[in-house]
Amino acid sequence: MRVLIINTSERIGGAAIAANRLMEALKKNGVKAKMLVRDRQTDQMTVSNIRGSWLLPLKFVWERAVIWLNNGFRKRNIFQVDIANTGTDITKMFEFEQADVIHLHWVNQGFLSINDLARIVHSGKPVVITMHDMWYFTGICHYSAGCNRYETQCHSCPLVTHGGIGCDLARRVYNQKRSIYSDTKLAFVGCSQWITDLARASQLTKGHFVTNIPNAINTNVFRPVDKTRARQKHNLPTDGRRLILFGSQRITDERKGFKHLVEACWKIKQNNPQLAENTAVVVLGSKSDSVKQMLPFPVFTMDYISGEQDIMELYNAVDLFVTPSLQDNLPNTIVEAMACGTPCVGFHVGGIPEMIDHLQNGYVAEYMNADDFSRGIEWCLDPERYDSLCIAAHVKAQNTYSEDRIARRYTEVYDMMLNDK
Repeated sequence: MRVLIINTSERIGGAAIAANRLMEALKKNGVKAKMLVRDRQTDQMTVSNIRGSWLLPLKFVWERAVIWLNNGFRKRNIFQVDIANTGTDITKMFEFEQADVIHLHWVNQGFLSINDLARIVHSGKPVVITMHDMWYFTGICHYSAGCNRYETQCHSCPLVTHGGIGCDLARRVYNQKRSIYSDTKLAFVGCSQWITDLARASQLTKGHFVTNIPNAINTNVFRPVDKTRARQKHNLPTDGRRLILFGSQRITDERKGFKHLVEACWKIKQNNPQLAENTAVVVLGSKSDSVKQMLPFPVFTMDYISGEQDIMELYNAVDLFVTPSLQDNLPNTIVEAMACGTPCVGFHVGGIPEMIDHLQNGYVAEYMNADDFSRGIEWCLDPERYDSLCIAAHVKAQNTYSEDRIARRYTEVYDMMLNDK
């Protein structure tokens, strides 16, 4: 079986990391998997990129320009939506023609257009779609922020300021997707049960196969190692201080909820001064230096880390990983931290409660409640239960997200789609 995994980027972003890890998991389990991307970051033999790279920036700018015009010349939410009005036809490429199964992941920001999506769906090859966010079953948004119009008919998208007759982007793209999906059989795979349930509620997935398979992780790479050596590797204190890790590609992204972590830390300083004196925060991501003054604890900042070995050692260097995200599907970061035996604290949103088993391997706080988030941090760092939390987190990752388990489940979906053709 030859599977072509398609994603905008090879390594940058959560969807890219998940897609790349799936490719490796499939190859280890006897599937001839390759990856086709717009943006290639390595010389990996089984990864190819599209031609005509000089046009790619222009396509991206054109799509943003159309959104900007329809947004009343405002930048507000301009990256929260995608209209897929420009892209590249990949159906004539050798990699596509040789594949038995086409597996779409995150293909936005000028990689594949709606017309390109139609060509792929109508190519006669089985198509599997992994939903890393909501875009495949909404009009134009990646996360609907509570809007449920996608269930029946997207229109007048709340994320776009200016809309109306003749320029309702959400309605237009939703109808285009409905037309593309209507006369074929697709397999939609949610990375979490949360997003799978949302997808099943959309009219766009009616009549199609919809299931839930989490992202895979290599538990031979992400594993517990010596904490002191890990801290030395990343120039972090080895004086026994408790280290809390927060990471995001963009610290300033409101969806990642950094301000709620700040509020929770101030509450810890007020309510638990003994813990506060022995705690520091590690902030990973772009513009991390800009938030140093916001936190009441010592802050250690790091730029974005891409190497899996370095990331693994960082998770082992800290005592707790926190993710105050306000919208999220199945964050790779939680899987990575748990595989390293590091407990996690997150809000009750998206797929996070499926990953963190409340009071077993971490703490799931009430949504947007900084008081409860601070209680979760304190609860997890309690010395009497900390070691058992670490063990439980590692076991959960091994039993749920291992490469063999996830590869087998995807192979079953591929076989089903091939047999239906």
